[in-house]
Amino acid sequence: MFPDLLSLCQSLENTFAEIPESRRVRLNRLSGYVRHRIDAGWIARLTAICTHNSRRSHLTQLWLAMAADFYGIPNVETYSGGTEATAFHPNAVAALRRAGLETDREDAEGQNPIYRVRWREDMSPYRAFSKVWNAAPNPRKDFAAVMVCSEADAACPVVAGCDLRVALPFEDPKASDGTPREAAAYDASVQEIGREMLYVMHRAGQG
Repeated sequence: MFPDLLSLCQSLENTFAEIPESRRVRLNRLSGYVRHRIDAGWIARLTAICTHNSRRSHLTQLWLAMAADFYGIPNVETYSGGTEATAFHPNAVAALRRAGLETDREDAEGQNPIYRVRWREDMSPYRAFSKVWNAAPNPRKDFAAVMVCSEADAACPVVAGCDLRVALPFEDPKASDGTPREAAAYDASVQEIGREMLYVMHRAGQG
């Protein structure tokens, strides 16, 4: 991993005690799903879903992948989507850069840009862009649906094809856009989501 990101992962790993017990119960369900899939010799596919697929769902998708990498857990594939498509918000992209990831736009124009995201030199970049939750390349069966906002949880009473549905709503940093708190709010979201997704993969790796 890139050095700044590795340091962040190590720091967040030491703050698992800050996760409320009510959240741990839900996170443990997701950990158990990952462990079950891997023990059975299957791929663990995880799709983070929010309303617009612009902020929290992207952060969750990427953190799940980075956490699996950090703990050396194989056969984990992560995805994200929304109940509607908009764009991967530039404030979320900027927060990932501050955390130590590389993010480059694949296209120079367009309202829904594609970003190439990397957290280590020797990896093929993630292609991150906004999409609805069941659009390609996202899976349509045999996956866990991670609902990261209450609006999406309510708007999707049924997530067709999923094996497990877990509600893990996070506060939307969108409320800080254009304010003096903007960067701090997005950085806090990166850290909160990172802490919980690291916890998920730490538990999954314990067998």
